[in-house]
Amino acid sequence: MDVDEILKQVPIDDIAERFGVSPDVARRAVNEGGATLLGGLAKNAETDEGSAAIEKALNRHGGFTGVSKVDDVDQADGEKIVKHVLGDRKGEVTETLNKSEKTAGGIDFGKLLPILAPIIMGIIANKSKGRSGQGGGGIGDILGGLLGGGQGSSGGGLGDILGGLFGRR
Repeated sequence: MDVDEILKQVPIDDIAERFGVSPDVARRAVNEGGATLLGGLAKNAETDEGSAAIEKALNRHGGFTGVSKVDDVDQADGEKIVKHVLGDRKGEVTETLNKSEKTAGGIDFGKLLPILAPIIMGIIANKSKGRSGQGGGGIGDILGGLLGGGQGSSGGGLGDILGGLFGRR
């Protein structure tokens, strides 16, 4: 599974309509926002405590069957996920995303990330089913695979900035 597979499960047209942008702008924003959330999750998964917290959160999001409209997303839950994933860097990260030339087109990432977060958690939860008990790398391997699959399309630029924010270079 890679970021493209996640994109297929996000209601791009509904997001475009909600934010008043073209589907192409919405797709780019979802790609950047999704990669950011996955990067934050991967960073959190580097510690035993963070990995355990992610596993606990994934258990709450199991059984995800997708959404067809933004209104189907629990955005309050999404806000909690974003706050946990990005921590005290949430404002800095959303500001960086909002200024991105790739997605400059009217998307407010402060509003988009809470829509994406429950979708991504649900997809990861489904992906991780049956993998528990495989030892240390479980969730980290899944997140690494998701991030690895999406890196080819966004080399440099925003990815490097966000990598710096999350302590990756």
